[in-house]
Amino acid sequence: MPAFRQVGEKQLPQEIIFMAWSPKRDLIALANKVGEVLLHRLANFQRVWSLPPNENTGKEVTALAWRPDGKILAFGLADTKRVILCDVEKPESLHSFSVDAPITYMHWMEVTEESSVLTSFYNAEDESNLLLPKLPALPKNYSTSAKIFSEEKSDEIMKLLGDVRLNALVLGGSSGFIEVYAYGMYKIATVIGVAGSCLGLCFSSDLKSLSVITEVQVSPDSVPEITYFQLDTSLLSVYLPEVTRMARKFTHISTLLQYIKLSLTCMCEAWEEILMQMDSRLTKFVQEKNTTTSVQDEFMQLLLWGKASLELQALLMNQLTVKGLKKLGQSIESSYSSIQKLVISHLQSGSEALLYHLSELKGMASWKQKYESLGLDAAGIEDAITAVGSFILKANELLQVIDSSMKNFKAFFRWLYVAMLRMSEDHVLPELNKMTQKDITFVADFLTEHFNEAPELYNRKGKYFNVERVGQYLKDEDDDLVSPPNTEGNQWFNFLQNSTHLKESPLLFPYYPQKSLHFVKRRMEGIIDQCLQKPADVIGKSVHQAVCMPLYKGSKSEDSTPRLFKLPFMWNDKSSNLHYVLFMMLESSLSKIYILRRHTDVSRSAANGLLAVDFGNFLNNSINESSDTSFYSCIDAHFYDDETITVVLKENAEQEGKERILAQLPLSSVYVDEDQEREFSLNSSKRLDEQSDDIPTRTIFLESQWRVLENMKAQYVAVNGIRKVSCVLSSNLRHVRVFEMDVEDDGEAEEEEEEEETTQIVGGEHEELNLSAVNHSSVCGGSAELADETEEHESSLDS
Repeated sequence: MPAFRQVGEKQLPQEIIFMAWSPKRDLIALANKVGEVLLHRLANFQRVWSLPPNENTGKEVTALAWRPDGKILAFGLADTKRVILCDVEKPESLHSFSVDAPITYMHWMEVTEESSVLTSFYNAEDESNLLLPKLPALPKNYSTSAKIFSEEKSDEIMKLLGDVRLNALVLGGSSGFIEVYAYGMYKIATVIGVAGSCLGLCFSSDLKSLSVITEVQVSPDSVPEITYFQLDTSLLSVYLPEVTRMARKFTHISTLLQYIKLSLTCMCEAWEEILMQMDSRLTKFVQEKNTTTSVQDEFMQLLLWGKASLELQALLMNQLTVKGLKKLGQSIESSYSSIQKLVISHLQSGSEALLYHLSELKGMASWKQKYESLGLDAAGIEDAITAVGSFILKANELLQVIDSSMKNFKAFFRWLYVAMLRMSEDHVLPELNKMTQKDITFVADFLTEHFNEAPELYNRKGKYFNVERVGQYLKDEDDDLVSPPNTEGNQWFNFLQNSTHLKESPLLFPYYPQKSLHFVKRRMEGIIDQCLQKPADVIGKSVHQAVCMPLYKGSKSEDSTPRLFKLPFMWNDKSSNLHYVLFMMLESSLSKIYILRRHTDVSRSAANGLLAVDFGNFLNNSINESSDTSFYSCIDAHFYDDETITVVLKENAEQEGKERILAQLPLSSVYVDEDQEREFSLNSSKRLDEQSDDIPTRTIFLESQWRVLENMKAQYVAVNGIRKVSCVLSSNLRHVRVFEMDVEDDGEAEEEEEEEETTQIVGGEHEELNLSAVNHSSVCGGSAELADETEEHESSLDS
């Protein structure tokens, strides 16, 4: 009996080019040729959700990776050079960032190293939560992007941050591009000095070593050469507690910048285009009227004498109308009130939290013994704090402008409403008719300040007036404000101008009276980005090449369809701190796979070695009569866990009707004789394929851990040893089969242990996933019943 149980099979409408199992759930992420990202459940290979290609994000998926906790899926897009972090519960982008080169491979690892310093940091991490007020959720009635922090999901920032334990998303791309992002969000290392396009990456869990496989093509006509590099990243390992704390701060700052950006988006949406109506109608009035009297004088005459010219009367009664004026007044008051609330509750609280985290970062940078080697620059952080202060000043200025505008508009609209009622000879209520001398002076001042014509505005804004003053602060433009605040007579400004020492004092935040809120925000983002970029450069420069091993020449005639997982493939054994690299020499008959084993600590070479694995005959005579002469080639291989490799095999002399095989290869059967392993001495001046005859070979005869894949031309496999599952894909990239592995070997004790583990892992998140399935029934096609099916499936796993 085969050891694997088939639990699902499906023909898919589009060709699959990438697939990756979730590390914590029975979910597999797929990317197809048209740029769609899909999430399927193990049970019957049922779809949970799909994320269609998007013009803004991109359409050409080139890599997939799961965060180690299984809550976030990352994928890279070549056409837009972006990386998207997607929520596992819903097909929504939580965070995205641009990169300098198309991503060809990504690896998301978690640090497993423990130390007393790290433990105390993990325990103290929620300090800021005690000191800072909780950020209010953004109102969900605005932008679709605001739903990232909507009331239903106000903990989204923590979802992005994940657990306190450090995890890192390593990206590899073309032209030697390698970057490391802490928590998948903020760049902590830009690695230089590696040539070629990245085919595979593996970061050791102790952060001592980064293994990279690249493909270098010298010219378009030449055959690409595959090379293995082992990079020494010991700086990250030595300063692990400091790197963790610094990365955590960077990620907090990154999420707060996103929160401020979304708050500003909501403010822009709260400011309605209807507020422009007064300006455009007054401009039209100027262009159409025949008299030489200015608009300001026309309104002044109406205020003082109660009489309007025929032209002004026509503007007010025909174009503006009493009903329209009332609606405009209500709209302005509502918009201004909404913007004011967003500034006070969201923009200011986000900025204060940003100041807190930057100030803590500055304190860390001052501890030079710990943080100077990582590139933290106290002067740069000070500039960032100053930029945040300038942003807060500008937000306060906007509040004052809103407050002043609300008072002015209220008085102006009340007077104009009464004047228009009189023109139409309607009844004016006695309480509206009372207007004191102070009110008249207030309206006269408003008309003097706001209704003066500015012909130079027409070329810039297409209008002669700027009655509405708030919108200019929310425009994402580099131009100066059309109507900057009046600072004449301000005693503080006069005092500053006359004091040479205070004017240049670092204690005072610079103030930009001529600039918009958007401009000051962009400047703040640029300075913060620049200050947080330095550690990435410093850490990147500390990474140096420890091993460079040319492996073999690639295949020139590669198919146009992207290969799912191009061997070589790498694995990090956390228990023994060993890197394993799997690869095939593509020019050979494919009868062997090669396993390179290296210690993550590059100073140690005792555990290093290279072996070739040959597959002898293991099928019984009832399946294959010519058992004595049958040998197998490996088509695809992946590490199932620390002790096992999953392989897809085909017969060397393949004929019609010959089936392909899914098998488990225990590493214990490969590494049996350490002495023989040391016999191979690598000649560094030659490629490995030129020395292939000298490489020790193990011929493996598998016993029970295999299964014939009937009626399927299997080509690729994706596996997950934690969840004990595998997914096999055919060579046409559309036919999949899903298996549960090791099912017949589980004893009763193991079943109980698996049941307990499944409950722990799935139980806490089960409710959310069921809710997600119900919410997305329209996308998934009949997935409203997914909740019940999940329960049935979990019970079948435990039985």
